[in-house]
Amino acid sequence: MIAATRLILANLAVAIVAFALGALMAVMQAVARAGVQVPFGSARMYYLSVTAHGVLEALVFTTFFIMALGYLVAGTTLGRVAGLKWAWAGFWVALVGTVITTLAILSGTSTVLYTFYPPLLAHPAFYLGATLLVVGSWIWCGVMIGSYRAWRAAQPGERVPLAMHGMMTTVIIWILATAGLAVEVLVLILPWSFGLVDRIDPIIARTYFWWFGHPLTYFWLLPAYVLWYTVIPRVAGGRLFSDSVTRVVFVQFILFSTPVGLHHQFTDPGISSGWKLVHTFTTYAIMFPSLVTAFTVIASLENAGRARGGTGLFGWIRLLPWRDPFFASVALSMLTFALGGFGGAINAAYAMNAMVHNTAWIQGHFHLTVGTAVALTFMGFTYWVLPRLTGRAIAWPRVAMVQPYLWFVGMQFFSIPNHIVGLMGMPRRVYTGEYQDVAAAQAWIPLVNLSAIGGVILFVSAMCYVGTIVVTMLVSPRGERLPMEYAEAMAPPEPGPSIWDRFGVWTAVAALMIIIVYGPPLYRLHTMARFPSLGFSPF
Repeated sequence: MIAATRLILANLAVAIVAFALGALMAVMQAVARAGVQVPFGSARMYYLSVTAHGVLEALVFTTFFIMALGYLVAGTTLGRVAGLKWAWAGFWVALVGTVITTLAILSGTSTVLYTFYPPLLAHPAFYLGATLLVVGSWIWCGVMIGSYRAWRAAQPGERVPLAMHGMMTTVIIWILATAGLAVEVLVLILPWSFGLVDRIDPIIARTYFWWFGHPLTYFWLLPAYVLWYTVIPRVAGGRLFSDSVTRVVFVQFILFSTPVGLHHQFTDPGISSGWKLVHTFTTYAIMFPSLVTAFTVIASLENAGRARGGTGLFGWIRLLPWRDPFFASVALSMLTFALGGFGGAINAAYAMNAMVHNTAWIQGHFHLTVGTAVALTFMGFTYWVLPRLTGRAIAWPRVAMVQPYLWFVGMQFFSIPNHIVGLMGMPRRVYTGEYQDVAAAQAWIPLVNLSAIGGVILFVSAMCYVGTIVVTMLVSPRGERLPMEYAEAMAPPEPGPSIWDRFGVWTAVAALMIIIVYGPPLYRLHTMARFPSLGFSPF
């Protein structure tokens, strides 16, 4: 494990730097929409910051953090990170790609948002850098698979540890999802950006993107679930409700996470309503394991609260460790994710989606789910893991204790008004809430201002997190490392591997499902009359 500590810390450091830069971009957007004059304020700078925020937070912060968590889980549960030199190579490839893409964005030549929809055209460096980031993550996938296979060869009759089961699920989802992204970037976008072809089909490119774009959500979410299931029950002082149920949940994410992307394209032409309806059903199917997760984790927390002496129907709740920043981060993430889940059901509904499509509702929903359920869990986990990796105590424990609550409050102020103005018709990705003084937009302004207040609170919370971690790593003296322990299940799992540990089988089934639900729509798009577009750079 010691051999991988520097690698884990290196990935965490990149993640935290990306998070800090992305947070700076975010607060500029929030106050600019409220009409506050910000330095260099202009539409050009606004959309540059939107692109930088999306790429740094949604792609860079999450990817490096998840790679760090994967190496940590492999090292602590399997006792090894196989191919450490390859792991370092993957880190440097991803880091170089991140720097290239970030510089391309900051140069003003690649304002295409993190979805980079054609015909918006970025500088080729943007796409090359993003490709290197993904290639680095593929190397991480290879190291994780190699570590698992080496452990399996040495312990053929043992059940894979639950935390590693969840990380292997994450690896599989990422490989399946990025297959669509690879086709979009390598076959369509890179030749177009280099001028080898002069036109691109936006609908085909969008379809390949959403093959990747929605399972990307579960690449973010599954590592958070790993922590909810395998660490938080122990932090709370209890035990996991069920090992077997957790494995079933992880396998369901392998099966249902990828064939859901067309629910982002309900308004796109060229894709039949029948296939959109199929993706509606699979989108609702993927909600089921999250509902099971809610039940299982809450049951685990109730076990902890009652073990602490809690009585009555809800008396156990107040006895949970609400002053522990990791526990508070996860508990508040779960509450926020419940709100986001209801919004997700509306997004996935074939009829109701039309009311909220491309409105501010979407950015509100996105920040409840990824922006809190994932990001806040990762922040809280940093407080827990650093003393165990480095022996350094958290430098500002009171700031760390308050920070998750600031994030929770700020997110409600930010997200709920965005949901409301979305229902009132405010488009997403608008530079100003006044919307060129259109009369209907006047009703948006008070809610946009409230959202800006939430954005400022979120920024303060983000800086509390970053400052605490930086001071901890630079100032706190080294001491004895705290133990790194995972939760035990209430009932011991059955010995030996089960069907839920057959990753090859479930990957093959998931790949077949992808072929079934994406093959016919993509074939039709490629063979029908097409209307490709020239590239467009707005700034």
